[in-house]
Order: sequence, then C-alpha cells, then structure tokens
Amino acid sequence: MSTSKKIKLGKRLQHIELMVTKQYDHIWDCCCDHGLLGAALLSRHAAPNIHFVDIVPDLMHELEHKLKQFFPKKPDPHTQWQAHCIDVTALPLQQFSGKHLVIIAGVGGDLMTELVRAIYQKNPASDIDFLLCPVQHQFTLRQQLIQLDCSLLNETLIVENKRFYEILLVSTAKNSGSKINPFGSLIWQSNTPEQAKIAADYLKKTMDHYKRAQLSRKAEVQHIIDAYSTITAQSFYL
Repeated sequence: MSTSKKIKLGKRLQHIELMVTKQYDHIWDCCCDHGLLGAALLSRHAAPNIHFVDIVPDLMHELEHKLKQFFPKKPDPHTQWQAHCIDVTALPLQQFSGKHLVIIAGVGGDLMTELVRAIYQKNPASDIDFLLCPVQHQFTLRQQLIQLDCSLLNETLIVENKRFYEILLVSTAKNSGSKINPFGSLIWQSNTPEQAKIAADYLKKTMDHYKRAQLSRKAEVQHIIDAYSTITAQSFYL
C-alpha cells in the first residue's frame, strides 16, 4: 500500500474499482481484508469519505496502522478515511448524511444476500447504491435485489484465475436504473470476441451446475434451467 505508485489490484478488484464512477459522499469497502480496494479509491479521491469495514480485529488493527502510515489523517480537502471493526450488518449509515456506496465482494451469494437485506432494512431512509461481487449463488442474490425493488445501474462479467464473477451495481433509489433480470442481462452482451467467449463459457458452466444439482439432489431448479436455456449464442456478440 503506497501513495507513490498506483495500487496494484487483481483483475476482479480492478473491475470493481473501475465501476465506481458516480459521485458519492461515503464509500464503504466492506469485508475489506487488507484494504487494497479502498486504498485504491482513497488514492484517486473517489469520494470525500472512504470507510474500511471488517469484523476481524487483528486485520483491522494492521490495516489502520498502514493507513496512518500512507494516508496520514490530516485536513484534506478531498478525502478522509475511517476504519470500522464491526459486522457489515451494523454499518452506521444513518450517522452520515449524503449518498452512500456499499461495496461487498469476496463472499458467497447467500451471505451477501443476508448482508444486503440487513443493511437495507436498518437504513430505510439512506440513499444507498450497492456494488456487489458474489463468489457463488448469484441467482439467490439477484432474487433478493428484485424483492427489495432495487434498480440495475450496471453489471459486468469477468473471469479471473479460471473463476467467473458477476459484478452488479444497483441502487435502492426508485426508477434510477433498469429492472434487474434474475438471470442477468448486460453480462450476456459483448462487443469483443473475447468477452463473447467468456459469456458463452459462463453460460455453459452455469447450466451444467444446475443440471448436476437437479440430478444429485433432485432440486427444484427446472425453471432456472429453462430460463438460462432461452439465452442463446445470438445474444453474445453485439
């Protein structure tokens, strides 16, 4: 973590960082681990206030020490930072006025679904966008976002170390974007052959996953398989 050079991020974190383009008063880097994503946002003054959040005390103590070293807390007209050793469900959004971006990445879709629901329910008056990158169970997360009546601002599909990741930027503000598709919409649209191949490979992997679930556990997923079956190769390369 150094301010003298651009902070090096992996492909997944790079894409998440690049999707932060709107103006926010507060950005919350949740489950921040070593804080690389938040530090990158802090370096480019992405918002007046950057919050680092993780529940592991030792990790947060080490992170705060590094932040004090590389980003000394002094009056800065551009950006200030805070470190919070708390559960993500306890984000104190109501203590801070303005528009919030809550970033959650690197956890499973089931847990992410619970976190998003808790944050939404505990902060009904707050203006919140969510930038989400679940490890698995994307369908479960999308269903929850639809139930919360969130709007889709952007979404993309990437592959890193042979693993696929959906990244979703959504808003709790009504009619601020388009409707969220439970199976994805923009992630299937490509303007390069490389991205088209990623989409095709991801569709096959996803279909295979639900077919195995149906056979091994007799899970009720036929409707999911049917929906993914309507996504055809013609939609890949625009």
